[in-house]
Amino acid sequence: MKDLSKQFEDIMVASAFAEADDAETARQILQGKRRVLLGLRKENISEKTLLYAINACKRIGIGLDILYLSNDEIIPEEIKRFIARLNSEGISYRLIKKRGCLKKEILDYVKQKKNIDFVVINSSEDLDKDCREGTLSEDWHELKCPLVVVMDS
Repeated sequence: MKDLSKQFEDIMVASAFAEADDAETARQILQGKRRVLLGLRKENISEKTLLYAINACKRIGIGLDILYLSNDEIIPEEIKRFIARLNSEGISYRLIKKRGCLKKEILDYVKQKKNIDFVVINSSEDLDKDCREGTLSEDWHELKCPLVVVMDS
């Protein structure tokens, strides 16, 4: 019954997008390829942000792409525990490891992948750290999906 309810919900959401002349989004919803993108920097990983991402994925029944920025190759224990929890919750995930500017990597990833429903980050300060040009307000109009900032100061 739960699966039938989820299918009905997806059909209704897809039909709303189709009525708004967004057939591509409607098609992606029906194909079940929707994703949440979690942007993390090694220096600023918050348990609250990780929990938010898990709960969002569980609530809407979609997978998680983890964009993790670090200059070293070692995956920290926090991320390993987070991945173990994703596995135990049955949430599909992809870990994408990058270096550099989180804002640029998020913008590039969302532009490349058309199935990102929204982006979750810990802090807006993380976005501009290690970026050479532009600010959040100048560049963020390019995102084309909602941005959720979990713990901004």
